[in-house]
Amino acid sequence: MGRIRFADRLALARAERAARDALRPRRVIEGREGTRVLVDGRPLVNFCGNDYLGLGQHLDLVAALQEGAAWHGVGSTGSALVCGHHAEHAALEKDFAQWLGYERGLYFGSGYQANLAVMQSLLAEGDVCVQDKLNHACLLDGARLSGAELKRYPHGDVEAAMRQLMSRREGAAMLATDGVFSMDGDQAPLADLALVARAQDALLYVDDAHGIGVLGPEGRGSLAVASLGAREVPLLLLPLGKAFGGQGAMLLGSTALVEHVAETARPYLFTTAPAPAMAAAMRASLKLVRKEAWRRAKLMSLVMRFRRGAAARGLPLQESFTPIQPLVLGDNASALAASKALEAAGFLVAAIRPPTVPEGQARLRITLSADHAEADIDGLLEALARAVNDSPAPIPA
Repeated sequence: MGRIRFADRLALARAERAARDALRPRRVIEGREGTRVLVDGRPLVNFCGNDYLGLGQHLDLVAALQEGAAWHGVGSTGSALVCGHHAEHAALEKDFAQWLGYERGLYFGSGYQANLAVMQSLLAEGDVCVQDKLNHACLLDGARLSGAELKRYPHGDVEAAMRQLMSRREGAAMLATDGVFSMDGDQAPLADLALVARAQDALLYVDDAHGIGVLGPEGRGSLAVASLGAREVPLLLLPLGKAFGGQGAMLLGSTALVEHVAETARPYLFTTAPAPAMAAAMRASLKLVRKEAWRRAKLMSLVMRFRRGAAARGLPLQESFTPIQPLVLGDNASALAASKALEAAGFLVAAIRPPTVPEGQARLRITLSADHAEADIDGLLEALARAVNDSPAPIPA
């Protein structure tokens, strides 16, 4: 092929993205108050964030963050196994483990980092990792980087997952799934997957980024809804950037599993530990998640109000009873046009396009928060009906 200049490669790649309506400029959020954000000097009602319980600016979290910074400083000063593991990290790990009935917890800087760490630490060449096709990118990337064979089953197809596990000849097996799927909002068939994993001697690993805090009693998440615990799901990941309103991720598991990850996972070993102040804020968030059940009740009421209103207006929502409400429009141009029309009406709803979703399934990913008011929901519905009717291409049935 000969030599190639990076400038030429980048220019060609950008031109190709532009031709597919796939450019992704970043917005600058100039200010935020609850679900209200300021973009280019204009206030918008945000319907694409993941602050499901409205805790991201709660005064208890802000105070805990400030006090933690006052006591421990801004950074952790080192990796966790050198000098970066502080008392706030240890307390947060203990709080989460006790809450959900696991032996140990391990706090990471992000869910993406945690999934890379888990896969690379526990899987090796000759092993197999079986995953739902709609799993989040970090689960897929983690498996690819581990050297294990990655097998992907059709979305929600438990029998296909069973067949893929049965086909392995040697090595260890992991069955990994999202608890709630981030782009579709539906829930994984966890009870059935747990039976499959047990029958095939596979380690079941659940990433409950969009379920924890939102679903189940006390917000215990997807596992609680499926009546599962540490015995059925030996390894559970709880990213804290959604319902908990902060940053980081908590890995829960047995002492043997968690210690192995902590001592061998390169993404954990070779990165500076999260700020102790953020761990303090997440401890405050956990208390609110557990005791303020009204937040979940209000959120679910808004979800049902939105779905009823969408049905009355003929808006073809995917079947989801979580705060993630996808409206699939098909091609990129239609999704971008609808997003732009909503912004003109005062609502921030991002257009989600490939590769985040499969080709031909560009969409509006509408997310609801306990901070929204009923009037916000009703206003969005009216704007959606106008935006979709004015889109340049028909909506697929």
